[in-house]
Amino acid sequence: MSFSKQLKEELSKTENLSNKEAVKYELMGYLISSNVNQEKTETKFNTENEYNINRFSRLLNNMNINNYDITIQGKIFTITVKTKDLIKIEISNLTEEQTRWVIRGAYLGSGSINNPEKKYHLEIGIKLYENAEMLKQELEKIEIKANIIEKNNEYSLYIKDGEGISKFLALLGANKSVLKFEEIRVQREMNNKINRLVNCESANLNKTMNASIEQIEAIKKLKENHKFEKLPENLKEIATLRINNPNANLTELGKMLKEPVGKSGVNYRLKKIMEIANEK
Repeated sequence: MSFSKQLKEELSKTENLSNKEAVKYELMGYLISSNVNQEKTETKFNTENEYNINRFSRLLNNMNINNYDITIQGKIFTITVKTKDLIKIEISNLTEEQTRWVIRGAYLGSGSINNPEKKYHLEIGIKLYENAEMLKQELEKIEIKANIIEKNNEYSLYIKDGEGISKFLALLGANKSVLKFEEIRVQREMNNKINRLVNCESANLNKTMNASIEQIEAIKKLKENHKFEKLPENLKEIATLRINNPNANLTELGKMLKEPVGKSGVNYRLKKIMEIANEK
């Protein structure tokens, strides 16, 4: 089962249905989602997720709204209820608890999340801009940064930051999904760190090899021009070591000298050899 489906299953089984206030605000979250179509007489909610349709119907039942129909066409579940039966609630200036309930309903209504092993991206489709903006502001109050984008005359509230998504899942009360998400997130960060170290080491190795090739070419040039034997003994010694140890770094070369010197000392001698080789 995908991470997205596991999350919706967990949320749909959240047992707060004895709390009438929670039920009302969660229902309003569903109703502002992009999968709801409200007409004068009927309101329809469409979903491919059986957990969603079950949760929505339970919310209606807990609000004593029992006059509704559920139909299935292909993979799509549709629940139809009389618009006049739905309770209107003002969803502005919410408390953190009310925000939690509205967001949970909106996410169940039309939310999605990518596989966090590949990409951090969570979004909720919202019918009207003012509702998307309201939820964005409510999330900002609890330090969860979200953005809004328009899609086909509707709006998506989205989060692309790993930490922000983790906070969002915790807000919903999806404790199992938070633990799973954090496990994946830690592993991704470890893998990224390892990749950065490997890339850095590869870059350093390439840099060392390129420098070594240039140094060896300079030494060969000195030998061809019969200048090598005229070099001071300390330069001849490091030049010979470089020819015989093309893969060694500067520190390693320094330790091979009769009288060992540090990295900077080796670098100075090899630069001197390069300068002499390039003299005209």
